Amino acid sequence: MNMSKTKEIVLCGLFASLMAVGANVSPFLMIGGVPVTLQLMFSILAGGMLGSRTGAKAMTVYLTLGLVGTPVFAQFKGGPSSLLSPTFGFVLSFIAVAFGVGMVLERNRTLTGYAAAGILAIALNYIIGTNFMYAALSFWAEAPSDFSYTVAWGWMAAYLPLDLGVTAVSMVLLQRLYKAVPSVKPQYVSK
Repeated sequence: MNMSKTKEIVLCGLFASLMAVGANVSPFLMIGGVPVTLQLMFSILAGGMLGSRTGAKAMTVYLTLGLVGTPVFAQFKGGPSSLLSPTFGFVLSFIAVAFGVGMVLERNRTLTGYAAAGILAIALNYIIGTNFMYAALSFWAEAPSDFSYTVAWGWMAAYLPLDLGVTAVSMVLLQRLYKAVPSVKPQYVSK
């Protein structure tokens, strides 16, 4: 079944807005100078509720809003200079997370499917985000003197328990919403 263009635009706007709120819901909670956000959760929910293509479009709208200067990124930042931030790779990863979660759940809405979608979400977020962070700190941002690829991945260990918890909560929410509210079931766009 095709989702109407109007409905798709509204849902993309809604999830872009939720991402902006999720990016700034906890500006005072920091781990190692990096704010803890709910962006991973909202990118997972976008993919699971809207489907792969529309979920990725919603995350692209969020990214575009931030790059044109709307202060929607963490700590109310935005603008083209965000591209140079070491954490920008995590923002980029949300597009892949939404698309990946949507692809898995479009094919398999069993417990195994939800587990696979959750693992994929964290893997995409960490692989894209950490590699971008490593490149940024190695080439154009100021890195500590003992910085290495291993150190970059070591830094992520502090975030892994939180991200695993957020992902688990997201998967439970998706499963319950899918069962409880028929109108939440994604209507995937064919193109």
